[in-house]
Amino acid sequence: MSRIAKNSIKIPTDTICKFENSVFFAKGKLGEMSMIVNSLFNVNLKDGEIHVLPKNEKDKSNPIWGTTRALVSNVVIGVTEGFSKTLELNGTGYRASISGSKLKLQLGYSHDVNFEVPKEVKVECPKQNIIKLSGSNKEILGDVAANIRSFRKPEPFKGKGIKYVNEFIFRKEGKKK
Repeated sequence: MSRIAKNSIKIPTDTICKFENSVFFAKGKLGEMSMIVNSLFNVNLKDGEIHVLPKNEKDKSNPIWGTTRALVSNVVIGVTEGFSKTLELNGTGYRASISGSKLKLQLGYSHDVNFEVPKEVKVECPKQNIIKLSGSNKEILGDVAANIRSFRKPEPFKGKGIKYVNEFIFRKEGKKK
């Protein structure tokens, strides 16, 4: 039985939520989002709280219950606060800049890497080696951050590459003579 799924989700004051035909809608100050809820579960809205409940008693042990509750919670948080991720470039000559909707990365290759950023994600470069991503959809935001990181993953010997700000890179000792 899921412990996360039993918890309710509080609806913020400036957010409007509704559930009909197994589709959950949420509208807040950062926009509106919808998601299709698994057919095994119902979403009850009452007293400013959201409860994800299984239709049958046997589905209380189904792990999808907790996942569904977490996805509904991410939609509510996304339209009210939004999500953000910060990437850091480590390496000599590594820099990032924005031109329009393209992120231009100089990562030590013989060419620049141009990455087309989706319209759901906002990108900022406060410094040459910092990339700040923000958006309301957690899934798309994480995918964009992972794609940018994949251009030059951090390597364990010198620590060069693109890493998340809160990520720790295990360092290895080099060859010995």
